[in-house]
Parts: sequence; structure tokens; C-alpha cells
Amino acid sequence: MAGARLRVLAWVVALAGFLAACTQTTGLPEAATEPVSTAAPSGTASAGLAVAEAGDAPTPPPAPATASTPGSSLAAEPTPAPPAPAPQPFTLNLYREGDFVPQYTFDWCVAASIQMAHNLIDDMGGSGWADRAQQSDLWEMARARSSDSFNGANPYGWAQVLTESGMGPYRVVSIPDYGEALRTAARAMAETGRPVGLVMWSGRHAWVMSGFESLGDPRQFADFSVTGIHVLDPLYPYGSTQWGPSPAPNSLLSPEQLATQFVIREPRRWSSGLPAGYLLVVPVAA
Repeated sequence: MAGARLRVLAWVVALAGFLAACTQTTGLPEAATEPVSTAAPSGTASAGLAVAEAGDAPTPPPAPATASTPGSSLAAEPTPAPPAPAPQPFTLNLYREGDFVPQYTFDWCVAASIQMAHNLIDDMGGSGWADRAQQSDLWEMARARSSDSFNGANPYGWAQVLTESGMGPYRVVSIPDYGEALRTAARAMAETGRPVGLVMWSGRHAWVMSGFESLGDPRQFADFSVTGIHVLDPLYPYGSTQWGPSPAPNSLLSPEQLATQFVIREPRRWSSGLPAGYLLVVPVAA
């Protein structure tokens, strides 16, 4: 019996010590039981993480101070556009040796001009148009397509034969201003690569403009200026006692020199709906 009591007493003492240990553990603050992350960086970042876990919004770091210059604008200054290119000298000349054809009578200037236009356009190296019989046929074709009180060939017949012969399309225009007439002719040549017909002597004669020189490419500058005109006068070398001598084939005339023979058409010479002006037979882009 004495041994049994001793064992019971020892068990009670052990149980009392166990209960005391449990009571101390239970009394710890609840927050101490939360697991601590060992991956959190040290320093202020760790403090920030602790604040976030506690439910507070994180405080952003202050923005770095920027120096301001009095009068400076917050918007970026626009980049200035590069300056426009300046017009450069430009040259276009369709003439090659052998393209000139004389008129075989004093009436056939339109027909000879049609033959020269063909030669200027044809760059295949074939035989040129220069035959007298052909020139006669072209003259009759132009007359048949004209309405002229002098029974000749007018600019409308000239343009129509050029078109029907495979060199067109061509059309007749009347430009009241001389400088604009030269620009119109040069622009048409630059855009089509074909010659222009000039109605000379106030409507009495036909020349071919085979090329020109200008300040500025007509295809790039609207305000280009013509400085020289290459011409073919089928009446060369005879010329006119009234209008002056015929320039040699492919001569380069200044605008002032051309103006002595290229003048405004007289409206009474042939009936048309065009106003008085400088007459051109111009190629049109197909």
C-alpha cells in the first residue's frame, strides 16, 4: 500500500508541473504565434512589409526634386521643319541631229512641224519623217481638220493630226500672260516628254519647241521660271522681213528673243471659242 501511494503522489506532482507549463504558454500574446518570414529584406523594406501586413496603406517615397528654369515651358518645343530646297537649274532638250525638217513650200509649216514632232518623240532609232510627199499629205490632213478663213491649216488641225498620228493626245490652249504661256509649255514638256507647238507671228506661222531651260524643275516647283527656249523653225534659213530671221535649228532663245516673234494671236484670223492670247499646241498626259 505504501508503494502504491508513493506512485500516485509522484504522478500528481508530475501532472501539476505539466499543467503549469501549459498555462504559461497559453498566456503569450497572440501576435507572437504568427509565422515570421525569413525572406523579408532588412531595413526600411522590412518595416514597410510589416505595415502592409498590419493593413495600413504603404507610404510612397517622396519624388525627387526637379530644378525649374524661370520662363521654361512644360511642353517640349516643336522641332523646326527643314528649309525647303531652293530651285536649281533644269534642262530638257529632245533634239537630236537629223530631227529638223524644212517646209517644202511657204504654206506647209504645220506639216513640217508635225514631221519634226514625230522625229523628236521617236527615240527608237528608226528613219525620221522628212519626205516631201508625206509632208504634202500631212498638210492636206491638217487642212481637212481645220476651219480657216484663209483655207489653210489652223492649230486645231495641227493638234488633231498629231493625235491621230500616234503622238497625242494634243490640245490647243490660249494663255493671256506671256510668262505663264512659257511655264505652261515647259510644264507640258516636262510631264510628257513630248514637244510643244508654238503658234507664231500672231497666228501666221508654226514653230516647234524642242526643249527649254529653267530655274527649277517644273514638276517640283510651281513658281519656276523659264530662262531659255530651244526652237525649230521649219522656214529656216529664210525667215521673214517683217518678223525677223529664222533661228538655226535647236537654237536656245531667251524669253526676250522669242517674244519678238511669239506674240498674241489676232482673233480675226480664225474663228474659235478661245480668248486672245499666246497660242500653244500642247501635249497632254495620256
